[in-house]
Amino acid sequence: MLYIGVDLGTSAVKLLLMDEKGGIKKIVSKEYELHFPHPGWSEQKPEDWYSQSMEGIKELISECDKSQVAGISFGGQMHGLVVLDEDDDVIRPAILWNDGRTQKETDYLNNEIGKDKLSEYTANIAFAGFTAPKILWMRENEPDNFNKIKKIMLPKDYLAYKLSGTFCTDYSDASGMLLLDVKNKCWSKQMMEICGVSEEQLPKLFESYEVVGTLKEDIAEELGLSKEVKIIAGAGDNAAAAVGTGTVGDGMCNISLGTSGTIFISSKTFGVDSNNALHSFDHADGYYHLMGCMLSAASCNKWWMDEILKTKEYSKEQEGITKLGENHVFYLPYLMGERSPHNDPKARATFIGMSMDTTREEMTQAVLEGVAFGLRDSLEVARSLGIKIERTKICGGGAKSPLWKKIIANVMNLKVDVIESEEGPGYGGAMLAAVGCGEYDSVQEAADQLVKVVDTVEPDDKLVAKYEAKYQQFREIYPALKGVFQKFD
Repeated sequence: MLYIGVDLGTSAVKLLLMDEKGGIKKIVSKEYELHFPHPGWSEQKPEDWYSQSMEGIKELISECDKSQVAGISFGGQMHGLVVLDEDDDVIRPAILWNDGRTQKETDYLNNEIGKDKLSEYTANIAFAGFTAPKILWMRENEPDNFNKIKKIMLPKDYLAYKLSGTFCTDYSDASGMLLLDVKNKCWSKQMMEICGVSEEQLPKLFESYEVVGTLKEDIAEELGLSKEVKIIAGAGDNAAAAVGTGTVGDGMCNISLGTSGTIFISSKTFGVDSNNALHSFDHADGYYHLMGCMLSAASCNKWWMDEILKTKEYSKEQEGITKLGENHVFYLPYLMGERSPHNDPKARATFIGMSMDTTREEMTQAVLEGVAFGLRDSLEVARSLGIKIERTKICGGGAKSPLWKKIIANVMNLKVDVIESEEGPGYGGAMLAAVGCGEYDSVQEAADQLVKVVDTVEPDDKLVAKYEAKYQQFREIYPALKGVFQKFD
C-alpha cells in the first residue's frame, strides 16, 4: 500500500509518497506566497494551501498505481488562525505562527488572567504566536469578521476539512492554541469563555493516528483516487517531525532546523516546567512532550544567504569555516522576535563583536552558532528539570549541513544521530497515515520498524569546552539588550 504525507510549511507544501516498508517513492514541493501586510505581521491565504496541495498530490501520484493509495495524513505549521463563516468561506487570511501583532493580547492573558491560571487551564502560558491571542486580537480589531466566525481551525486541519468534510484537529496541534486542557485532552471551558468562543466553533479532537474520514466523492474523482482513501488527523509539524525521526516514547530528543528551530523531548508522563519556558504539549504517539521553540532557525541562514550575501551557494559559503569555537562574532537569531525561553516578540536579530578584521566566513559562522546557542537555551531549561539527554535525532533543511550538525553536537554536548530520511513532518505524516490504516499497530511500532539511524556526529571534548565558554558569553547578550529592544517600533 501507499501513504501520502503532507507537510504544510510556511513557504511551501511538501508532499511525500511512502510505501508500507517506509520507502520514499516520490517527493513534490509546491510554493505559495507569504504576506507581511505590516511590520511583524505574517499571513497566508488558506486557499493557496489547498490549491497547491491538490496540484502537488496530482503530481505525486501521477506515476503510481492509484488504487494502492490507502491514506493521507499531515504535519502542519502550528498555531495559525484559520476562520470560516457559515458558508465555509475563509473570512480573512490566516494569521501565522510567526506573527507578532498580539503583544497587547498576550500581555493581557499573562498579566491580567495570570500565568498561573493559564498554566492550570492549558499547561502553558501565552506566547504571541499562539492561537488564542490571535482570536482576542480579531475580536478587538475586526469585530465584524469575528462575529462571522462559524469554524476555528489550524492550517493542516483546513486541508483535512477540504478533503474529507470533517471538522477536526488532533491533540498535538491543538496544544499550541492555548485553548486545550493538555493534561486532560479536552477544550478548556475557561479559555473558551476568556476568548468569547463556543465549543461548537472548535473542531472535534482526535489522536494524530486516528481516521477522521475518507475522501469526499468530488475530491476523489478529481484526484483519480478511491473515495475509500482514509484521511488521518495528523499532527503539528514538530510532533509529526518527531514521529518521522522516531522521537516517540519516553526520554527521546529531536532537534529540528527548519524555518523555526525546536528541541523536542518525548515523555510518557505529563509535566510542566515551573517557569513555562518550555511548551508542554500532547504528542502524536498518544502521550506528551516538552518543546522549546525559537522562531527563526534555518530561516536565519536563508536570510543571511539570500538577502545579505545574495547567493544560493549555501554549502560553498560554509567551506571556509574551520575555526570552530574560536569565533569572536556573535549573532542573536531573533529575526521575528523570540519564543522559548524569552517570550519576547520585540527581541531582534543582532550581530555583535565585529572588528576591522572580521571576515565573511566569521559572520556566516556566527549565524549558524547563534541558532545552536538559542536552541541550547531551551535544552538548559530541560536539564534544570532533571531531564538527562545524551543524544538527539536531527531533521529539517538545516540538518543537511554537515558543519551545522557538528556545531550542534558540540554546542549541546550531545551525540547527534542522523537518520536515513530527513524529511521530518512529511515522513511523519505518512507514518501516521500507515498507522491509521492499520499497517502498524502503534506509532511506536512504526517508528521502530521504519526509522533507521545511518550516522552519528560525536561531540569533541576540546570543542565542547571552547563552545561552553562561548555559550556563556552568548547568554549575556540578550539580557543586556532587552531594554533596548523594548524601545524599538
